[in-house]
Amino acid sequence: MFNKITKLFVLSVFIVPAIFASVAMAEGLDPAHKLVIQVNSDDPAIQKLALNNAVNVQKHYGMDNVAIEIVAYGPGLSLMTAGSQEAQRVTSLAAQDITLSACGNTIEGIKRKTGKEPVLLEGVRVVPAGVVRIMELQEAGWSYLKP
Repeated sequence: MFNKITKLFVLSVFIVPAIFASVAMAEGLDPAHKLVIQVNSDDPAIQKLALNNAVNVQKHYGMDNVAIEIVAYGPGLSLMTAGSQEAQRVTSLAAQDITLSACGNTIEGIKRKTGKEPVLLEGVRVVPAGVVRIMELQEAGWSYLKP
């Protein structure tokens, strides 16, 4: 009886979590590297640099080995809107497993000022607050970059 309990204990404590971790890695749920890139500037050169950084990191580690999220807020939200000079690249990166997050607070502020909500590009998602999203990712162990 003790042997069965010991085997079950070993199975539940060591082997089962290892299996789940392997499955998560295989499905890309927990890559070895995680990077959040902050964009809070409407300067086209800064926005282009942020996109270049994301592409270069993904190219270096490989798509399956890195998670990248670009978070835009304040004036940086323009990167993720229909009028962006980088609109085509932003849409393309969204299709290449780079997460693009737009700040909900910024969107609401624009809506209050102009009466219109900005049109976001395809593949861009809205998070409640860009700064909070960056903070939460950093607390979860993500590396931080501000170009």
